[in-house]
Amino acid sequence: MNPLIKRVLVGFVGGLVTLIGVVALVAPGPGWLIIFTGLGILASEFAWAARVLTSARGVANRAANAAKIKKKHRLMIMAALIFLSLVSLVIWYEYTR
Repeated sequence: MNPLIKRVLVGFVGGLVTLIGVVALVAPGPGWLIIFTGLGILASEFAWAARVLTSARGVANRAANAAKIKKKHRLMIMAALIFLSLVSLVIWYEYTR
């Protein structure tokens, strides 16, 4: 696949998933999970998205600390988020081949 076409597809799919996450913030749904997944897709091709994702993870960790969530539970939540992101990326990769 042409690198430019791949970059455009990643930008479109990642942007669409991120926008769906933003809508899910006000509608019923796991908005932040969808936003992080969209940023993860975008981060595979764009450096700015990787920086935003790193920053967002820092904000989420500080919020979790402020909410006094136990470290064990935070790790379980992060593992679930990473697993769901990886599953999404595998499904996306299989459909774009």
